[in-house]
Amino acid sequence: MKNLNPKLIYLILLSLVWGSSFILIKKSLLGLTAFQLGALRTVFAGIVLLFFGFTKLKGLSRKHWTWIFVSSLVGSFFPAFLFAIAQTEIDSAVTSILNSLVPLNTVLLGITFFKIGSSKRQILGVALGFIGCAILILKGAVINPNQNYLFAGFVIIATMMYATNANIIKRYLDDVKPLAIAAGHYAFITIPAIIILIFTDFFKSETMANPEFNWAVIYTLILAVFGTAMAKVFYNKLIQISNPVFASSVTYMMPVVALIWGLIDGENFTWLQGLGALIILSGVYLSNASKNKKTEA
Repeated sequence: MKNLNPKLIYLILLSLVWGSSFILIKKSLLGLTAFQLGALRTVFAGIVLLFFGFTKLKGLSRKHWTWIFVSSLVGSFFPAFLFAIAQTEIDSAVTSILNSLVPLNTVLLGITFFKIGSSKRQILGVALGFIGCAILILKGAVINPNQNYLFAGFVIIATMMYATNANIIKRYLDDVKPLAIAAGHYAFITIPAIIILIFTDFFKSETMANPEFNWAVIYTLILAVFGTAMAKVFYNKLIQISNPVFASSVTYMMPVVALIWGLIDGENFTWLQGLGALIILSGVYLSNASKNKKTEA
């Protein structure tokens, strides 16, 4: 155990936890709307993280709070709703594979906004990733005509936000404890989430009368505690002990976990979609391998 790389341990744990998140979202949507799910997930995670991490917020500077606020929006608040909305129309396995675009978007945003150098290999990786994305979406629309694959756009927007968040944490919050970052997120977004629950009629008897409501709340609680609260602390730590692209490469293994859950739940997945997924992951590998070499140098 002493020889195990801490970065690898965090990566494996995150892959298992986040890879299982997509099936939990799918099950939660049986008894909740997308906005109720996103808000309830945020509230549950906020209760856990503020309980354990509130004292860690002392001593943060105004600059820290500014970037934590921005990070809370792009790294926690909006993605919780975007993924839930996307999965009202597309399968959980497909959503998880599209989530693999995070490392590619991390490279793109790093080049564009954070003045991080690029290489031909990285550019090739990004191009491959988006070719694979196109195959995955277009083929999915053919084999699942009852699903609206335009909703894949919500996942792509979320991956851009996650990529932005990874760069923000590494560049501006590298000296802040991971639990403080996570708790700081929910210090900003928990109350807005409660307001959304109120306006989406979550507390009304009609909503609670749904026979799937109780199980949906349980699935959301599991998702919030493990897939959000615990995972965010691990992810922030992983970014700090490695780099944004390595941390984002958790998406290498997440689709495998999510695909297994999806197949168990009866989702359709063809060999052409598998090819698209492999092309995406190949692009992620090329971009990440190039970045790691630069980091080591």
